[in-house]
Amino acid sequence: MPPTPRPLRKLGFLTIGLFDEADPRRGHESTLEIIELGERLGFDSAWLRHRHLQYGISSPVAVMAAASQRTSRIELGTAVIPLGWENPLRLAEDLATVDILSGGRINPGVSVGPPTHFDEVKGALYPDTADTEDFSYERVRRLLDLVRGEPASDFSGVQGFEVFSDRVQPHSPGLGRRLWYGGGSVSSARWAGEHGMNFLTSSVVKAESPEGPYDFAEIQLSHIRAFRAAHPDGEAARVSQGLVVIPTDSASAEQRARYEEYAAKRTPRTAAPQGPARLMFAPDIVGTSEEITERLHAHAAFREVDEVAFALPFTFEHEDYVQILSDMATKLGPALGWRPGA
Repeated sequence: MPPTPRPLRKLGFLTIGLFDEADPRRGHESTLEIIELGERLGFDSAWLRHRHLQYGISSPVAVMAAASQRTSRIELGTAVIPLGWENPLRLAEDLATVDILSGGRINPGVSVGPPTHFDEVKGALYPDTADTEDFSYERVRRLLDLVRGEPASDFSGVQGFEVFSDRVQPHSPGLGRRLWYGGGSVSSARWAGEHGMNFLTSSVVKAESPEGPYDFAEIQLSHIRAFRAAHPDGEAARVSQGLVVIPTDSASAEQRARYEEYAAKRTPRTAAPQGPARLMFAPDIVGTSEEITERLHAHAAFREVDEVAFALPFTFEHEDYVQILSDMATKLGPALGWRPGA
């Protein structure tokens, strides 16, 4: 463990963008307003969580495109796009287009594996190819190659009056260095490092050893170190941590009580691995910025990162997010050594 934690260099936040089925526009507008607020407060990044067939952001690339036209500095990321739902070639085109429109500010995070509830959705998603689709790391590799400018076609040149390229257009030269992999296991961390990606580690990891340890921070630390050991940039390789952190410095008594109740209901799942995948969940951290800083400085994994994307709780109100982000930017961030972006 380093004698002192790294000063926080980049402060970001993550939102799921919940909306009411009867009024989806209001929820999406709230998400965009929160991103605009984040920029005004000096946050370095805003990240969108992905939800298919739910009442959250189903198209983060479209939301990033909208946000890119309402902001000028803040980086825009996804945490994460599950590639089992995507065609890598089409996604590469969309990502490059939005990156161009944003002035090179997007940070796409992706993951692999079969889509959630695949048996129920495969008839709509892959009616003819469900049994042959490859949901392995190969799907990520295809996206990486396409974004980085590898050929997508055997043909280029002029045909009639039209000109064709053999690689994805538009090509955004810096985008390939801003692709992230969202992983919760040692193997995914290592794979991301070997392929030169950045690494997103969240509030969920896998407890892969039946004998333990069952310490979330130590498991997450092992992933960070495996990633950097495999990455060409070594200790300089980028890692962003995404814990649920709720500062209460300016919260009302009612807000504080509601935040503490929210965290308390979720705490029991943090005691031991959950389900067949043996998932370990990090406790939500609620308190003043001073209290949160003390807990984070004692967190083995946090001590080795200098970027965060603190996750906003899913079910709070717009006004709650304004309070939480304001405290993060004015109290918590500076306590962790961060300085707001210009």
